[in-house]
Amino acid sequence: MATTDTVTETPWEPPLAGIETAALLGALDRLRATFRYKADGLEADGLNSRIGRSTLTLGGLLKHLASNEDYKFTVQMTGAPMDPAWDDNGWDGNNDWEFESAATDSPGDLYALYDGAVARARTRVAEVLADGGLDRSVEAHDDEGNHANLRRLLFDMVEEYGRHTGHADLLREAVDGRVGEDPPPGWQPVSGAWTWPVR
Repeated sequence: MATTDTVTETPWEPPLAGIETAALLGALDRLRATFRYKADGLEADGLNSRIGRSTLTLGGLLKHLASNEDYKFTVQMTGAPMDPAWDDNGWDGNNDWEFESAATDSPGDLYALYDGAVARARTRVAEVLADGGLDRSVEAHDDEGNHANLRRLLFDMVEEYGRHTGHADLLREAVDGRVGEDPPPGWQPVSGAWTWPVR
């Protein structure tokens, strides 16, 4: 059983026997933390490193996941516009804009963009949870107008992180050999302005 000291040393760990909401948010935050650990502390060369013929980079994944956090938990959740951080974007006609444009962004800008998007998403999700829980209807809907609920958006984000955290595993190992399923106990990011969720 986890002690308070263990939880403090591993704040990304989901509750051992939490209710559905805590378990789902905990799983998402563990994936966020693991991804952030894989991308942390790199200069431009590391963030732009590629494997073989793939065009994926850790910098591109930082920007892509930041855009997903803001899009899913504004436009799809409430219908609100994305954060002003995205006002000057190049998505028109280019679905890979965030992956490609990350190569010209500074490491500091990429870490700040990602960390800010995660912080905003946590705040916005908490507000919607307080107003209806996981069953609350959200703006996202299918072609027939059937709306999703917040649970669906959160599971979609878990799926998105599951895919890209696996990519980050391979990319980071190729950069400097960093491996591991989770961050080591006590890990704190050395770049950006990452904050842990309040539990």
